[in-house]
Amino acid sequence: MSEKWYTLWAKPHKERSVAHALALQEVQHFLPMVKVNPKNPRAAKFRPYFPGYLFIYTDLDEIGMNHFNWFPGTRGLVCFADEPAVVPTNLIDQIQKHLVEIDKAGGLVFNDLVHGDKIRIKSGPFAGYEAMFDMQLTGKDRVQVFLAFLSRYPQKVVLDSADIEKI
Repeated sequence: MSEKWYTLWAKPHKERSVAHALALQEVQHFLPMVKVNPKNPRAAKFRPYFPGYLFIYTDLDEIGMNHFNWFPGTRGLVCFADEPAVVPTNLIDQIQKHLVEIDKAGGLVFNDLVHGDKIRIKSGPFAGYEAMFDMQLTGKDRVQVFLAFLSRYPQKVVLDSADIEKI
């Protein structure tokens, strides 16, 4: 048996239902969830750390790649050149450790950021840029930052709060 970790691409907002269906079929999976502190008390308290993705641990030679490419609620396995991308086990372990650290900190909280703090953008089209934190937007896990990228005049940019880190 050559079981490996693979990434399964879920349809928008279907990560939990896909994880439930995988559990019913006894497929080992990992859906990284992170605690958030939403402004709206009725909003979800946990959300996927990688929206649209979850990880499965299986032997594709035994079960077949098409089983997951046509799995309800998914768009199939993440592939490169028609080959499913293998996720190293140590990366899964690191993600789990990182989620424990986030949980110990009380979840993804940006209460310590104040207007004017320098931040680094971790992912998305502006990944690697430094910016200035402006404010957290109400009702969503979004923040507004000032980013100077095409001119010397900073522009307001709205980002997902998970995409930034304090410098």
